[in-house]
Amino acid sequence: MIEFHYELDFRLPNEADYIHWLTRIINSEDSFLVDLNYIFCSDEYLLEINKEHLNHDYFTDVISFQYADNQSIKGDIFISIDRVEDNAKDLGVNSDVELRRVMAHGLLHLLGFKDKAEDDIKEMRLKENEKLDMFHVEQ
Repeated sequence: MIEFHYELDFRLPNEADYIHWLTRIINSEDSFLVDLNYIFCSDEYLLEINKEHLNHDYFTDVISFQYADNQSIKGDIFISIDRVEDNAKDLGVNSDVELRRVMAHGLLHLLGFKDKAEDDIKEMRLKENEKLDMFHVEQ
């Protein structure tokens, strides 16, 4: 089950489209869905999570917590809408596209992809683009 939770005045436009897309991403990586929660929040909300759980004192756009192995998806993905909107402006992209990139990025972490080393970052960017392209593709 995929659920969306909102800790601020923001809503996805059509949750069913996002559920379909995210499920396709999971299936495309030969994994299966157990339980996935997306929590959309503010910078301050996510900063507190970052401090409490990761000992990081800085803003970030996404934090993922995986509660199962990489073949099954059971986790929480926290996304700062403030960061997504600021990043979209800085990058000169549509905020909806940036939101989907961050949603895919968080899910890719749950699927086992990393982004600390240079090679990992390149692979993550390729995977993000691949998964973004899946959003409007009909099966």
